Amino acid sequence: MRPHVVAQVAVSLDGVASGFDVDLARFYALATLWQEDVTLIGADTVLAEETAVRAAPRRGPRAGGPLLAVVDSRARIQAWDSLRELGYWSDVLALYADQTPARPPEATTRELVTGYDQVDLAEVLDALGRSGVELVRVDSGGALVNALLELGLIDELALLVHPILVGTGPNWCDAGQVELRLVGTEVFAGGVVWLRYCVG
Repeated sequence: MRPHVVAQVAVSLDGVASGFDVDLARFYALATLWQEDVTLIGADTVLAEETAVRAAPRRGPRAGGPLLAVVDSRARIQAWDSLRELGYWSDVLALYADQTPARPPEATTRELVTGYDQVDLAEVLDALGRSGVELVRVDSGGALVNALLELGLIDELALLVHPILVGTGPNWCDAGQVELRLVGTEVFAGGVVWLRYCVG
């Protein structure tokens, strides 16, 4: 059985996911409510923060923490050891495809290979479910969330809407029409609104 998949996205009032100051403290405080088994992110999200990841203190893997799984079809991530040692996750898992470029022979990062030229996200979730994973939280940009929505693989969508109009930049969602059912709303100081939806 596939795990329950929650996508958490911080957006502006006009639907843009970048170009404004995200309330990160609120975002990650809310993230702890799910107590996920796996945090799923895309390579672009890691690469955008790679310099900060390498410079961050290495507190070591977090015993009992979630597994960090990174979709990296082109093997662009190099900072696996730094990610593992950040202190947020118990371990890291590289999600590759058959045609992913060869990794260095000394690489020690755990791998899951699915799909031909792109990672097969449905197969990834199936494999995680077989291993006992019950809840996956997607903490990534629009590309991964959109891919999962298009495949019907997201069960719950949580939007942290910030009271700002960015005016430029791509909309976070271009997955086409998706039916949503509102299951929760909360308003925080400063006008930040948390909206939770069931998908489908």
